[in-house]
Amino acid sequence: MTNAMSVAKSEPEWAAYVAIDWADQKHFWRLAPVGLDKQEQGEIENTPEAVEVWAMSLHQRFGGRPIAVCLEQSRGSLVCLLAKYPHLVLFAVHAKTAADYRKTFCPSGAKSDAGDTASLLELLQLHRDKLHRLQPDTVETRLLQILVETRRQLVNEVTRAKNRLRACLKIYFPQIPAWFDELDTPLVGSLLKRWGTLMELKRAHPGTLRKFFHEQNCRVEKLIQERIDGIYRALPATEDAAIVEGESRKAQVLVQVIELLRGQIKEYDQRIAELVATHPDGSLFASLPGAGPVLVSRLLVAFGTRRERFASAGEVQCLSGIAPVTGRSGNSSWVHMRRACPKFLRQTFHEYASHSIQKSEWARVFYDTHCHDPKQHHATVRALAFKWIRILYRCWKDGRPYDEQIHLRDMHRRNSPLMAPFLQNTDLEWKLKNGFKKLSRKKA
Repeated sequence: MTNAMSVAKSEPEWAAYVAIDWADQKHFWRLAPVGLDKQEQGEIENTPEAVEVWAMSLHQRFGGRPIAVCLEQSRGSLVCLLAKYPHLVLFAVHAKTAADYRKTFCPSGAKSDAGDTASLLELLQLHRDKLHRLQPDTVETRLLQILVETRRQLVNEVTRAKNRLRACLKIYFPQIPAWFDELDTPLVGSLLKRWGTLMELKRAHPGTLRKFFHEQNCRVEKLIQERIDGIYRALPATEDAAIVEGESRKAQVLVQVIELLRGQIKEYDQRIAELVATHPDGSLFASLPGAGPVLVSRLLVAFGTRRERFASAGEVQCLSGIAPVTGRSGNSSWVHMRRACPKFLRQTFHEYASHSIQKSEWARVFYDTHCHDPKQHHATVRALAFKWIRILYRCWKDGRPYDEQIHLRDMHRRNSPLMAPFLQNTDLEWKLKNGFKKLSRKKA
């Protein structure tokens, strides 16, 4: 009740409520003016021109007063079309939430555009305090978010192409995966473009091969000689001309795809680095132990710029899926991993926690203390990420970079159980410097 009252106080006086059931070609809408019992409905073509006419007609009709709009999107084409109109205030509803709400009052499973908008409109009118109001972040942060997510997609495409190349080579040229650990390197790509099959490679002179390896920055003579000897000893996996030509052509295409993706990822990295360097929170996240250029940008995007976005660290933990879910029924109780969450966001915190183990000493102690079996690795990393989110949230909220020494002093003050093995297993000790306790290396 308190939350609903606070939301109601912070809300403007709505002129109308609108629910939109979006689709690829046409959007079905339902409108309820405030103070009237009647509802109106209609369709909009999915074009910028049609949406412009519809939005401006509402602006003229209600005198520019705010209108609450509910739709099953938080990102997408319709959100982009509607976000530019200041009199339309967008509320996002998760598709599963909308479906479950509809089934609550329609257990038969009957479904129609009119019924969907009626259900969404009722959800907007009665439970608006539980819906997510779309409030865009700064242009720089939103651009950074698009870039880091696209970069991750490109990395996934490189992995997919590399796996396809490996499968292709195993058919007609299985020696390549045996000679080289990674197939997406410039060395392998240049080799396959110059000598597409084993027979072509075997016809090359040893001096030519040695010169090629040198040009590809391979300088270890022992390794070069082993590869050259292996080339001349190798036997073709198949002599079927159809398979050799067909698979070698496929390999050439995949090599070019990997090269193109690698080049685009490099350009994305450069642009992301420029944005992080000029972002007001860039230095804050760059102070984190184990956060390289990629993770700094992803963590920055995870929190955003608006400090009012999250009221507590628990909201970040739940939204990201790092916080576990507890189920209770009678005398039974169980805890399981949170599945319904933005996967890229959860992956960001999980990967950062994993990287921090090598750079943060307390994180290393935490991991060693709780992970006694390889099967516990991911659960332990999630538990570590849970702790990191609380720390990151406070740094982000205060606008203050992370300081490992401050955190260690705080752990010592609170008599954290991590401090006992931490001090016992390292050559560190607490020393009083300028009136402050500081963790320092013991002198030999």
